Amino acid sequence: MNKINTEQFKAMIRSGCANLENHAAEINTLNVFPVPDGDTGTNMSMTFSNGYQEAMKCTSDSISDVAKAFSRGLLMGARGNSGVITSQIFRGFYQHIEGKAEIETADVSQAFENGARVAYKAILKPVEGTILTVIREASWYANHDFETEPFDLDTYFAKLVQYSAESLERTPEYLPVLKEVGVVDSGGAGLLKILEGFKAYIDGNPIDFIEKKEEAEAINPALMLENEEFGYCTEFIIRLNENYIDRFDEKILKKKLNDMGGESLVVVRDEDLVKVHVHTLHPGDALNIGQRYGEFIKLKIENMQEQHSTIIANANTEPKKKEVKEEKPAKAPQKYGIVAVAAGEGVTKLFYDLGADVVVSGGQTMNPSTEDFVKVIEELDNCENIFIFPNNSNIILAAKQTQSVLSDRNIYVMETKSVQAGLSAVGMFNKQGEIDEILADLGDVIDNVDASSVTYAIKDTVFEGVEVKEGDYIAIANKGIITSGKDRKQVVFTLLDKLFTNDEKELITVIVGDDKDDKEVAEIESYINENSDLECEIIDGGQPVYSYLIGLE
Repeated sequence: MNKINTEQFKAMIRSGCANLENHAAEINTLNVFPVPDGDTGTNMSMTFSNGYQEAMKCTSDSISDVAKAFSRGLLMGARGNSGVITSQIFRGFYQHIEGKAEIETADVSQAFENGARVAYKAILKPVEGTILTVIREASWYANHDFETEPFDLDTYFAKLVQYSAESLERTPEYLPVLKEVGVVDSGGAGLLKILEGFKAYIDGNPIDFIEKKEEAEAINPALMLENEEFGYCTEFIIRLNENYIDRFDEKILKKKLNDMGGESLVVVRDEDLVKVHVHTLHPGDALNIGQRYGEFIKLKIENMQEQHSTIIANANTEPKKKEVKEEKPAKAPQKYGIVAVAAGEGVTKLFYDLGADVVVSGGQTMNPSTEDFVKVIEELDNCENIFIFPNNSNIILAAKQTQSVLSDRNIYVMETKSVQAGLSAVGMFNKQGEIDEILADLGDVIDNVDASSVTYAIKDTVFEGVEVKEGDYIAIANKGIITSGKDRKQVVFTLLDKLFTNDEKELITVIVGDDKDDKEVAEIESYINENSDLECEIIDGGQPVYSYLIGLE
């Protein structure tokens, strides 16, 4: 093949999207920490799927227009660091082929090299041994070979995939922690699946989605939806962790999903697989609850109201009288608007109590997209300045993309990497202050918070000399595993003993998760009071995955 036209480009994207989605669960397991928050595959798959859907909507005959729609879709759907970097790679790809109706090998080769450059520029402190390294090395070597002796697209993609695979295998050489745990970089692995999907199409063997979507019926049932239908249709399949095989209770999962406001709820178990269907305003909360039990095998989230509106608009071709809509009362102008990310009813309520204007559902196991942030910021059109508190290191990049999407708004992303830091920062936010003063004060508050946590292990591993067994409770502090064991209370006590050695702190905050044990919480509070001079605050956070989030300041 020597050229790619619009339809071929769309088909190539589809093949890449299918291959990535089919291997998302596998990529999720490439996690350094043995904790249930490996979500790179999910993030990249949802990011790429959003780009694919936007590309399919483009009816232009110009590949440039399709690439632009694809790039925009990736940007708006970007979730997690790897998702954002993926969007930047194809942003650079589009920039290079802008204005072209078709593309040749030279265009593709140079476009991928430009994608690598754009991705590196988007990251303040690029880290080698990640997806960035894979795209940089693979695109450079493939383009170097082409410039030395030109060849067709078949050969180019064969080389690009070969060099990507070789670069991925080298990622542990850049990041010793990958070598210690025995994994390669998960973002790089996701990129390789995309490129393998592209190559499969070029070779004439496009990859399809493992579970094909059902064909639309002659009469679309979505036309029968009432306008009151709301939120997101959320479906996922999880493979139960070994710990839950014998003790999983469908009634308990249903109750948790119902308590969070889920509608049209269906939970079905088949041996070690559980399929869930729920309509909810907060899909992130549903996924957080689900991932407590195991790893995602398949997931799908669709905006029901948007689907309904689109279907109605397409189905009704008769001209209608202009509707007179009731005007909403004008919102009072505000100098500052605060957007925070949180999972768990208690944590969410606390952010609102501390002054947040909007709390976006999400966290460690479900990272919100750039579009999620854009939508809430657009709703805060009465706010002169917007401050975003991502509260997770894997959400910061997606939040920062809003600054380019909404370039006419004053948006400040505070780099809160934990819920503990976010709560302290929002609690200290001075809405009467000036921008420079607020930024400086918040920076000091965030830097002063030491965050640690207690969760459970999903696999056996050895990390920095600490042996961990699947099902153990583990204590994490300063990006390291402090201890692990079967007795959760003892794991917490060992962590606290470590924290007590810091005599510069005055306050300890313990945020209790959704699997709380009231007796255990009382014993932990007593242990803190008896063994330290720290002022202790206990918060019922209700967060999934993490039994305890502990902040020291």
